[in-house]
Amino acid sequence: MRLLLVEDDADLVQALTRALAARGFELVSCGDGSEALLLARRRDFDAIVLDLSLPGLDGLHVLQRLRRSDDLTPVLVLTARGAVGERVAGLNAGADDYLAKPFDLDELEARVRALIRRYQGEGDWRCGFLRCERTGGALFLNERPLDLAPREAALLRALIAHAGRAVSKEKLHAVVFASEDQAPQPDAIEVVVHRLRKRLAGAAADIVTLRGVGYALSEDKAALVGVRS
Repeated sequence: MRLLLVEDDADLVQALTRALAARGFELVSCGDGSEALLLARRRDFDAIVLDLSLPGLDGLHVLQRLRRSDDLTPVLVLTARGAVGERVAGLNAGADDYLAKPFDLDELEARVRALIRRYQGEGDWRCGFLRCERTGGALFLNERPLDLAPREAALLRALIAHAGRAVSKEKLHAVVFASEDQAPQPDAIEVVVHRLRKRLAGAAADIVTLRGVGYALSEDKAALVGVRS
């Protein structure tokens, strides 16, 4: 699971990175609110751990901008102990949970995992006749294994995990070309989308282009009704 930690205390970041990596998390960290927004737009995270007391753009404004852009990634807010006003403001701005400093590492891990479970659900990701296993990432069409090229598979996993919601080109670009040594062309993601669309015939799911935003995997309800009736 990939977490974004937005915290300006370098010692705390170092300690959490080391401890959570040992517990199976991949941690990306930054100490600046503006950088956090940029990372959230470009990469896909399972949850965000957000300190409210940040230099420059504070955590509350980061949270408000995330929610205004329809980013539904679960957010756990870190607050100073006893700062009731901060906790209330964070929850009202769209936080999913909060934890007061200083905190116990076991409690932080438990709360983050609970948020991710609640957000993702317990079953596999589905859209139309497509299914993606959460644990291994295997892809199926009509319950038959769907053999895709690595880029196409990475794209479909990113889209089906957010089925019905927009995923920015920046995020998809980062996911699809994560293992590339050389920077791909700006329009390279469009080529992968075009190829994947061809492979989804009969899936009762379409990749919708949202101009100026990105792409979304949308269920074709008419196709589902026609087959299931």
